[in-house]
Amino acid sequence: MSKIKKKRIFRININDLILFKILYKKMKKIKSIYLTILLLFILLIISCHPEREYDRYSLLKFSSDSVFIDTSFATVTTITRIIKVYNTSSKPILIDKVYLSNGSNSMFRFNIDGEPGPIVIDLEIDAKDSLFLFINATIDPNDANTPFIIEDSIIFIVNGKNQKIKLAALGQNAYFHTPDHPPTQYLPAYSLVSGVWENDKPHVIYGIAVVDEDCTLVIPAGTKVYMHRNAMLWVYKGGSLKIKGNPFEPVLITSDRLDPFYRDQAGGWDRIWLSALSKDNEIDWAIIQNGNVGIHADTVANANPTLKINNTIIRNMSTACLFAQGAKIVATNCLFANAKYYSALLSIGGYYVFKHCNFVNFWNTSHRSSSLLALNNYYKDINGNIQIRPISVYMGNCIVYGDQEEEILIDKHPGIDNFFLTLDHCLLRTKYNLGDSIFINCIRNKDPEFRNHSIGDFRLQNNSPCIDAGKINISWGINNDLSGGPRIANGVPDIGAYELY
Repeated sequence: MSKIKKKRIFRININDLILFKILYKKMKKIKSIYLTILLLFILLIISCHPEREYDRYSLLKFSSDSVFIDTSFATVTTITRIIKVYNTSSKPILIDKVYLSNGSNSMFRFNIDGEPGPIVIDLEIDAKDSLFLFINATIDPNDANTPFIIEDSIIFIVNGKNQKIKLAALGQNAYFHTPDHPPTQYLPAYSLVSGVWENDKPHVIYGIAVVDEDCTLVIPAGTKVYMHRNAMLWVYKGGSLKIKGNPFEPVLITSDRLDPFYRDQAGGWDRIWLSALSKDNEIDWAIIQNGNVGIHADTVANANPTLKINNTIIRNMSTACLFAQGAKIVATNCLFANAKYYSALLSIGGYYVFKHCNFVNFWNTSHRSSSLLALNNYYKDINGNIQIRPISVYMGNCIVYGDQEEEILIDKHPGIDNFFLTLDHCLLRTKYNLGDSIFINCIRNKDPEFRNHSIGDFRLQNNSPCIDAGKINISWGINNDLSGGPRIANGVPDIGAYELY
C-alpha cells in the first residue's frame, strides 16, 4: 500500500556539496582517501533519487463510486464505510488533490491512506497498487421527526480531471437518555426516566436508565427504543414499567446498531431489569430483541405479579429471552424465541402462568448446550447454604420446541415437595414422561411444523399437529393471537401463540 509522497528528482543540491567539501577537508587531514570515497558514495545514495515518471493520462478506479450510510442518530458518529482506490496503470499516478465538496462545513469525514481530510494533496499511488479510503459522518440535528438525507461528495483531481465519489447518509433525530447522575455505592452513573414518553422520535438509552421508586414509565404504542452497548432499563423497587403497544404499532426495543451487519446480532445491549419490589409492570404488544437478556424479573414479596406480559415477542438474546428469579409472571400470546442458552430460565422458585406461548430455540445446535426451558427451585446463598423456594409453573396451550433432543430441564432439589408443574394441552420436545397429571393431553416430540423457523416465522403450517389441539377454556378471555387475528378461528383453539387462519 502506497504512502503519501512528494515528487523526487535526481539531483545533488548545494547543501550536499558544501557538507561534502567540509568533510573532505577533515578526511584529507587524516590522509584517509578510502574514507573520503566511502563518504562520497553515502552522500550520493542519500541525496540522489531517480525522477518519478508518472502516468499523465490514466484515471483512478474505485471499488464503488457512491457511499450510503443507513440510519444513524443525529450527533452520533456513524459507522465507517471503506472504499478502495485503484491504480490499474503500469506507472505511478499522482493525485493532485482529494477534498470534500462541502469543505469544512461537511458532516462527512474521510481518511485516505492515513491522511485525514477535508483536503489531502500530492498523493501518490504506485503502479498496480491501491489505497484505502475511510468515510463516516456526524449528522447535525434538525427539526425533522422523520429520517432525513444528508449528501456530499469526495472529489479527486487526477491528471487535470475530476473524479467523484457521491456520499449520502440517512439521519434520524432522537431523544437521548444519557447518565446525568453520579455513581453511587451500588450503581454506576445513571439517568432517571419516568412519565409518558413521546413517540414522535426514537429514544436512545446510554448506560443505565432507572425508573425510580414510586415512579412510572409509560412507553406508548409506536415508540422505538434503541439501546446502546451494555445499556439497561432498570425498574427500581416501587417503580413501574408500562409498555402499551397495539397490534398495528408495537413498541420496539432493540440495539442502536442499525447497520445491516449488526441489525440481527444478539448481545447489542444488556437487559430490561424488573428488580425486586418493582410493581405492576405491564408489557403489551412489544418486540424486544438483540440484547443479552430480554426481561430479567427479580424476586417479588407481594401478592401482585411482577409482570403481566401479553402479545409480545422476545427474541435473539445472547443469554436468555426471559430470566426470572422467584418472580410472579402471567403471560399470554408471547413468543420467546432463540437465545444462546435459554428461551426461558425460571429459577429460585416463583409463580408462573403461560397461556398460548411459544418457547422455541433454533439458535445453533453446536453452540447451545442447555435445554431451552429450565425450571429450578433452589439456590446457594453467600454462606454456601442451600435455600429452597417453592415453584409453580402452569403452561396451557403452549409450544416448547427446539433443535435439541431434550428441551426441558427440571432442576428440582431432592426431598422437598414444593415443585408444582402442569403442562396442559401443550406440544413438547422432551424425554420426560411425568404422567397424565402433569402432562395433560400433551403432544410429545412431534414437529410443530412452523412455516420457516430459520427466518423466525413461527406461524403454523396447514399440516401442524397443533391445529385445533388446544383446550377451549384456556383461551377464554383471550380474543386475539400474536398476529392480532381472532384466537379461536374454527371453534377449537390451536396450540401456541399463533392461530391458523
